[in-house]
Amino acid sequence: MEANENQNRSKHTFPVAPGVWGMKTVFVNLYFVSEPDGTWTLIDTGVYGSAGKIKAAAEELFGPGTKPRSILLTHGHFDHIGAVKELANEWDVPVYAHPLELPYLTGRSSYPPPDASVGGGGMAYMAFLYPKKPINITNHVELLPQDGTVPGLPRWHWLHTPGHTAGHVSFFRESDRVLLAGDAFITRHGESMVAVMTQKKHVYGPPKYYTTDWAEAHHSVEKLANLSPAVAATGHGMPMRGQTLQWQLDDLVHDFWTVAVPEHGRYVHEPAITDELGVVSVPPAPSNPVPKVLMAAGVVALAGAAIVAMRHKNGKAKTDKTYPSGRPFSHNRPLTDVPPTIADDVAQEHTNNYP
Repeated sequence: MEANENQNRSKHTFPVAPGVWGMKTVFVNLYFVSEPDGTWTLIDTGVYGSAGKIKAAAEELFGPGTKPRSILLTHGHFDHIGAVKELANEWDVPVYAHPLELPYLTGRSSYPPPDASVGGGGMAYMAFLYPKKPINITNHVELLPQDGTVPGLPRWHWLHTPGHTAGHVSFFRESDRVLLAGDAFITRHGESMVAVMTQKKHVYGPPKYYTTDWAEAHHSVEKLANLSPAVAATGHGMPMRGQTLQWQLDDLVHDFWTVAVPEHGRYVHEPAITDELGVVSVPPAPSNPVPKVLMAAGVVALAGAAIVAMRHKNGKAKTDKTYPSGRPFSHNRPLTDVPPTIADDVAQEHTNNYP
């Protein structure tokens, strides 16, 4: 049995597929994935302040006092790692991520800045408020296995799906073709505040304001479409399934450069350059045609206040647990077979000095 008898009465989650449940935290989803032996894994951790809700949902699904075997991260943007430090500390479980996400999870580098000039809509307009600084979960973070296996989920494998971020990954269960795609593509309009509320389902490319390599993003959508998923659950929007999903994915691949990529923007013609140590360079910031005074107006001001509150919460000092110095953290071991992300002749100087 993959969850207890209360699973059908969960007031916090929505069903995705056998052994898979989703939960929405404000405007982003996270997922609970169970195995036949009763163990389970958490994929992403929502926005800041979500830990209590996540624990309540887990107890509804799996019983009192439960904890996962691990936490998996599709990527490290603020809306996917909000509760990761608190939960990893409380549960004392490893957090797995791709090597190219480590700089943003170990305090080494900020992400490339979001581009509020693209996409339109409230979610895009307030992007200048979103937290960019890294978190530090060095005591917990581990590398995903290079062979594509998923710790704790033997029926699943992970795929590198960069573009939205350099180390973005998706998870796929081949037996019934269930795909957890993170933000490689999403199933609602990524830039619209109204879409956050209505949750109208349609396949879209990754959120425009936070995608920093559009060529890679296109390749990643094509890779996922080629899996012919029967069900797809994403970081934003409700699950989609069947022929409608496949047709819309195929259309997205075919029309990606006209429907997913903005006409103008910071990263449209030049991607951010990053490597295993963080940001190397970013293109110059574009002039934003929407005045910031308008960005902060109406619904954006309301949403912005919530983000500021989240940032304040995140900025409070927290004491991590102390672990034995001999613990074999995988991120401290030499990496093998990890392709370089920039040419050898490019000076690998890293910077956080950008607007």
